Amino acid sequence: MNLKQELQDLNDKLDKSRRKLAAAEQRGDRAVILQFKQEVNAVTKRINSIKSQQTRDLGKTGQSVRDMPFKRALTKAEQADMGKLKKSVKGLVVVHPMTALGREMRIKDVTGFAPVAF
Repeated sequence: MNLKQELQDLNDKLDKSRRKLAAAEQRGDRAVILQFKQEVNAVTKRINSIKSQQTRDLGKTGQSVRDMPFKRALTKAEQADMGKLKKSVKGLVVVHPMTALGREMRIKDVTGFAPVAF
């Protein structure tokens, strides 16, 4: 299972546990309250762990892209015909500023990274 799916499943489980905890608190059932508080803490801890793992993976990807020897912003014409550009430049990686990788790299324009000049 990939990290995104696991994170989504854990968020669903956390939401479900919080709703059950609220219902148990309304009833005043101490044993169930304790059980769900422990479950909420465990799931929250796992969610934080997965988020930090995602951040590390994104940082590694960003660093490998930044280490490419050539980069430049793409023109509108190149963006319009991305397939032709990718076929002509081997190893081209295009990073959009609105993606997670683009935000992490703090780029402002659609930028191409490649091992050779293009």
